[in-house]
Amino acid sequence: MSVIRLLVLGAVRMHGRAHGYQVRNDLEFWGAHEWSNAKPGSIYHALKQMAKQGLLKAHEIAPSTAGGPPRTEYEITEQGTEEYLKLLREALTSYDQKLDVLSAGIGFIVDLPRAEAVELLKKRVEGLQQWRTSVTEYYTPEEGPEQLGHIGEIMNFWVHSADAGAEWTRGLIQRIEEGAYVFSGEGEPFVGVLAEGQENPYATGEHHPGDQD
Repeated sequence: MSVIRLLVLGAVRMHGRAHGYQVRNDLEFWGAHEWSNAKPGSIYHALKQMAKQGLLKAHEIAPSTAGGPPRTEYEITEQGTEEYLKLLREALTSYDQKLDVLSAGIGFIVDLPRAEAVELLKKRVEGLQQWRTSVTEYYTPEEGPEQLGHIGEIMNFWVHSADAGAEWTRGLIQRIEEGAYVFSGEGEPFVGVLAEGQENPYATGEHHPGDQD
């Protein structure tokens, strides 16, 4: 799945309306440029592409009094919201993709009702358990990786990854079931985006012409 689409849609949705530099700033604030492909070029490309696809609505607003080109602000559409929630649900149940997919899903998990988030995470645990079972059809963890030569280390890594992923997910499920965090419909959500003009302590410092699109 496209992590950049999920990240950009989620960031725009949190603001209501946002221009490209705001979205980029938020993703850097979340550290997404370190653990995903959310680089400046891909962010602006995703905004324009999703506007063409009807997932976002582009608003041209007047340039600042200091001059410069008009700024484009983006707003998520009903179709965009459906796509966002679809990608979010996929991210939370995924167990066989890169960690950026799960990381993005966790970043937006509170946009779902608490009960649904728990059910999706339980599906992830089931998927991890099935994956572990398929690996152990060819590899017996108790006998150690040497049974298959150095290739056994690959199987050993997969089994440990499945076990660690399931353990972490169960811990998150428990925290959510015990009342951690504010989920959809429960009250004021956690504010995880930067306000207009708020300094980003994690900014890369790179600001190029066209960044305001």
